[in-house]
Formats: sequence, structure tokens, C-alpha cells
Amino acid sequence: MSGAGKSTIARALVERLKALGIRSTVLDGDVLRTGLNSDLGFSEADRTENLRRVAHVADLFCREGFVAITATISPEPEHRDNARRIVGDDRFVEVFIDTPFEICEERDPKGLYKRARRGEIPQFTGIGSPYHAPAHPDLTLRTHSASVERCVDDIVEHLARKHHVGAGVIG
Repeated sequence: MSGAGKSTIARALVERLKALGIRSTVLDGDVLRTGLNSDLGFSEADRTENLRRVAHVADLFCREGFVAITATISPEPEHRDNARRIVGDDRFVEVFIDTPFEICEERDPKGLYKRARRGEIPQFTGIGSPYHAPAHPDLTLRTHSASVERCVDDIVEHLARKHHVGAGVIG
């Protein structure tokens, strides 16, 4: 969900991995929607296509030995399952940023919740469009009760335990 902390954690994680000598990149959904995915809206079909494209770009980076960190809103289990199929189960790590809706709305860094409540963004995830939390993510982070540094530590520890460092996707 918007305001959960995805981009903040992704940027901090890429910096940590780079400091460890691990090639990594962030694929931020907001940034990709201004370029590669600028032709897409927020209908169910467009969301599916947006996330399919992001997964394919992540896969390309992984094939070149990067850790591709995706910071996207993936509201449907089918979106996440499709990304896992594209990238490969052996390289895909599903990280759920579990931040209460109220906290996301309180943070509202881009003013999107206010706009959605005024009816300006009819298919906004969490207000006009549902978000279905993952049933079994590989890792769950709670940004309302853990610092960005703690969240990054948890991801790096998970990657080290699972031997994904250097060839995985975090999304």
C-alpha cells in the first residue's frame, strides 16, 4: 500500500547491499509508471500488465547477477504468483511490508489518500480497490514498529540464510 515504506526500505537495502559489494538495483513502481509503464492506468488488466513488466525487468537484472529489489504494490495473489513464475522460485523472495492501513494513510507522503477520499483516484488500492495481503510471504516487515535499519537487517539476514544474496529478487 502507498505509504507502507516500500521505497524507503528498498533504497536503504540497495545501499546496504552495495556497501557489501553486492550488485543490486531498485525497481520502484512509482518511477516505472513515469516511463516504462506510463501507458498503463490502474484497471485490473493494467495493474496485471504493470507487475508483469516489472517482473520481467527484475528477471533480466537477476540473470546478470544483480539483486533486483522491487518496490511495488501487488494487491492480488495472482500478481505475486505470476512474478514468482517469471523470476523463478529459486530467485524470488516475497517481502510483505505489513503496515496498518491507518498508518499508511497517516503518512500519505504523496497526498494520494486524500485525493482518493475526494474521489479523484477511483481505483486507489485500499480505498477504491482491495488489497489482499499475502498468505505466506517469505518475510514480513512491520514498518510501524521497526526502524528502516532493522527492516534492512532482517532482509539481509534472510537473504544470507537462504543463499539468495547476489542472485535474488526482493519484492
